Amino acid sequence: MDFPVTFHIFGKTILAHPVFETLGIFIGMRFYFYLKRKSKEKVSFNTSAAVLIGATAGALLGSKLIGNLENPYKLFEHFDVKTFWTNNTIVGGLAFGLMGVEMAKKIVGHKESTGDLIVFPLMLAMIIGRIGCFLTGIHEETYGLPTDSIFGMHLGDSYLRHPVALYEIAFLIVLWIVLKKIQRKEKYPSGFVFQLFMLSYFTFRFLLDFIKPRLELIGNLGTIQLVCISVIIYYIFKIRKTKTVISH
Repeated sequence: MDFPVTFHIFGKTILAHPVFETLGIFIGMRFYFYLKRKSKEKVSFNTSAAVLIGATAGALLGSKLIGNLENPYKLFEHFDVKTFWTNNTIVGGLAFGLMGVEMAKKIVGHKESTGDLIVFPLMLAMIIGRIGCFLTGIHEETYGLPTDSIFGMHLGDSYLRHPVALYEIAFLIVLWIVLKKIQRKEKYPSGFVFQLFMLSYFTFRFLLDFIKPRLELIGNLGTIQLVCISVIIYYIFKIRKTKTVISH
């Protein structure tokens, strides 16, 4: 296979990443609305709209802000609107999307968790998007460091590299199976599956970024890892609080 994989659409050559990212969002949203129709939990239109707007606005802002802060020196010394708009990361999208949802819920006065329903559509969208990351090779910074391990692959240059996108796909598939088993037990309060997803994914990403190119800001940690630590701490306390409620 030659990297990067491209598609010819309307006379233009487009990288696999944006194609699969768009496809992932579309399929993920269709899956979400399918699950929402089947769900026994009914949420008012105002709440649904507020949560959707909050999640979208937060994710859009966060994905680009954290994506650009991966290299803050480049961002502030040579600011470029086009570069800012094209840099993004799912870590920032998830973290700030969560903040957007919580703010929206406070505005409309909704106290119940709304996260469980989005977990599997979100994971499906991420899996499809990561296929695009893999097919893009080293053309975008979604590749791993050089490695001598049996997992090393040629992704478009002379080095054998960690195929981190494939690692993430494998992790998400395993996590999907585990969370489905937990969900079927039906003994946990609403929002618990989402909490487990966030804690698991951000822990995985914190570790994964050690084998990805990064600018070390504090110690040997990059921007994404610092965000991951914040979210991990938040959800450790969140899950402990949930377990306390279950035990009572």
